[in-house]
Amino acid sequence: MDLDALVSDAQARIAAATGSAALEQVRIDVLGRKAPLVLALRELGSLDPEERRARGADLNRARRSLEELVDRRARELAEAELEERLRSDRLDVTLPGIVPPRGYTHLIEGTRRDILDVFVGFGYRMVDGPEIDTVHYNFDALNHAPTHPSRQVTDTFYVCDDVVLRTHTSPVQIRTMEAGPPPVYMATAGRCYRRDTPDATHTAMFTQIEGLVVDRGITLGHLKGTLLGFARAIFGAEREVRLRPHFFPFTEPSVEVDVSCFNCARDGSPCRVCRGEGWVEILGAGMVDPNLYGYVDGYDPEEVSGFAFGMGVERVAGLRHDIPDIRLLWENDLRFMEQFG
Repeated sequence: MDLDALVSDAQARIAAATGSAALEQVRIDVLGRKAPLVLALRELGSLDPEERRARGADLNRARRSLEELVDRRARELAEAELEERLRSDRLDVTLPGIVPPRGYTHLIEGTRRDILDVFVGFGYRMVDGPEIDTVHYNFDALNHAPTHPSRQVTDTFYVCDDVVLRTHTSPVQIRTMEAGPPPVYMATAGRCYRRDTPDATHTAMFTQIEGLVVDRGITLGHLKGTLLGFARAIFGAEREVRLRPHFFPFTEPSVEVDVSCFNCARDGSPCRVCRGEGWVEILGAGMVDPNLYGYVDGYDPEEVSGFAFGMGVERVAGLRHDIPDIRLLWENDLRFMEQFG
C-alpha cells in the first residue's frame, strides 16, 4: 500500500467535501473499520518488531493527520451550513401572522345553551327523550282528545299506526314523572317535527325547549315568576311578562306568554318587532292539567300541583337577533351565519 498516495487522495477528498453528509462518507472511507489505513494498522502484529515499529509510527501519524483534517473540515462545513440556515430561515416578524379559521357554535345551538343555562341556574335537571315516540306518550298521556286535529296525518308524521315523529318535547314530561315521584324540576330540549309548510315563522323540523315543575303548593304565581326571570335573562333586565288566556290539552289554565318589546326604544321609528303593540309573544305555558297525573303513579292531584312551559328555540333566536325569517337558520349560508360567530 502506497501510504503517501493514500493520504494525498484522502486529503483531496476531505477538502472537496461540500457538506456534512458528504464529509461523513469520506471519513468512513478513509478512517472507518474497513478503510485500508485501519486494516493496515491491524496487520502490524504479523510484522517483525523493527519493521512493526517504523511502519506503525507512519500509519498512526497518517491516521492522526487525517482525523485532524476531518475535524477541521467538519467545523468549517457546520459553520457554513449554519450561516445558510440563518439566511434562508430568517423570520420577518413584521409580516402578518397566519390566522387559522375558527369554528363557532351555530346560532340555534348557542341559543339552546343560553336558554338551558338559565333553567340550570334555577335548579332544574336536564332530561332527554326519544325523537320517535308512541302515540300514547305524544298524544294520549298528554290529554289529547281522540278527535284533536294534531292527531291527523295532515299534521303529524306517522312512522306506523302507533308511532310518530314527536310533535313536541312534552312526552319527556310524562316519561320523567313515570321515572320517579315528585318533586320534579326538569327541562328538556330537542328536535320536533310537524307537517308545516315552511314560511318565515314555520319549518317542518324545529327545536323546542320545555320545562316541568311538580311539587306541593305550586301556583300560577310561581310560573309567572319563573318566566319573568327567564325573560330578563334572555331579553334584558328591564323586561316584563304578560299572561294571556289560551288553550293547551295538557294544561289548565293555559296561557300565552308575552314579553315587553325590546326593540321599541332603540330608535324613534315604528317597531316592526311588536308592530306597535309593545308586547311580543314568546311561548306557551300553563298549570299541569290534573288529568295528566292519572297516567303516572305516585302523583296525587290533591297533594301536588305543577306548571309546564314550552318555547321554540328558533323563534327566540330570531327575536334576539332581529332575524325576519327563521328559514335562514337552516340554510347554512356562511355569509349569514358568520355574523353571529
